[in-house]
Amino acid sequence: MTYPTYEGNADPTRALPTQALPTQSTPARSTSTEPAAAPKKPGRDRYLDLLRSIALVRVIAYHLFGWVWLSVVFPSMGVMFALAGSLMARSLSRPALSVVRGRLRRLLPPMWVFSALVLPLLFVGGWNPGKDPDTGGGAWGWLGVVNYVIPFGAPAYPWEIANPPGFLETTWAEQGIGPLWYLRAYLWFVLASPLLLKAFRKLPWATLCAPLALTAVIGTGLVEIPGRTGEAVTDFAVYGSCWVLGFAHQEGVLQKVPRYAAVSCAALLMGFGLWWASGHLSEEGWDLNEIPLAQAAWSLGFVVILLQYAPSWQQLPGRLARWDRLVTLANNRAVTIYLWHNLLIMATFPLIDLLYQLPFMDDRLSSALDTTYMLWSFVLIWPLIGLAIVATGWVEDLAAKRRPRLWPDGSRKGRKKARHG
Repeated sequence: MTYPTYEGNADPTRALPTQALPTQSTPARSTSTEPAAAPKKPGRDRYLDLLRSIALVRVIAYHLFGWVWLSVVFPSMGVMFALAGSLMARSLSRPALSVVRGRLRRLLPPMWVFSALVLPLLFVGGWNPGKDPDTGGGAWGWLGVVNYVIPFGAPAYPWEIANPPGFLETTWAEQGIGPLWYLRAYLWFVLASPLLLKAFRKLPWATLCAPLALTAVIGTGLVEIPGRTGEAVTDFAVYGSCWVLGFAHQEGVLQKVPRYAAVSCAALLMGFGLWWASGHLSEEGWDLNEIPLAQAAWSLGFVVILLQYAPSWQQLPGRLARWDRLVTLANNRAVTIYLWHNLLIMATFPLIDLLYQLPFMDDRLSSALDTTYMLWSFVLIWPLIGLAIVATGWVEDLAAKRRPRLWPDGSRKGRKKARHG
């Protein structure tokens, strides 16, 4: 999930080239009286940046409140993989090896900082990978710790473990480390992208639909791949079409499809996803994260519509402009936010529990706090994320070979310091 860092809004104004008038020595090439279209100025697409920011907020809300309907209202994982695929396709105009190496360099150092905190807590809490049946035990179990350094697989962890600091629940590892499956999937897509892009340019529609077909085989139980390998392959298949759709958006293939045809096909695909989900509900109900084929179909159709109607914004328009700095910050620190958000959610609970110890907390106030507990956690998570950005976010800059910044929100003051510092 690493993204090129925002370097400030590009100036949306650009002088149109003057149309040459026909003369005796210069023959007219066109009789059109319209001025030539201005070339598109390179820069960040703020619409895509806005989508990524919304996706991050939705992920945090889902992990905090557990509202399963959020997976239907806004399939964040599909959106983020599609946006990452679009950026990857744009980057692959350069030599593939350097692009892959650059993506890994941007991803791994922030993860190493996270692992430097989590692994000691696991070991001090009594976790022994060599004796953990979930990791296979023995040397194989210890070899799995490598995933905390390079996430070829999802990092292993115990379901319950003691918490030496004493303020987290015994399931803190499952909740804090579990979402890192995204980094494994992202790494797989990055490594596969050079070949995927070549395949897409030769057979675009087959390449786009192949992951969906694979999901229909391995995500429905028709063919089962056991263990963590099966989970990894399933995730790759479920979100593979969204990643390739990012290629289609970047390459201009999606824009060549008539809008009515693209939206109609997307609606049919989403309808199929909901129909399939209705007959395969898990214990979590309509949580599409637990229904691979429904997730794949719904996410793909949803992102097709988002990208078909995508405006090209070099600046956020109208009232959205007030969110410009936060959108910029979220995009510059997307890896940091995703890595730390679940542990920080858990850290809000003991902080809120301190309120019960205040001398003026009677039964009425305690009851009011009980009913609004999760809302206060949602409020508190943002300053904690801000602290994580200040404390560790600068590692993303070092990974990208840029000067470290504490709060890269794109403000003019920050850009001036970067230029003259």
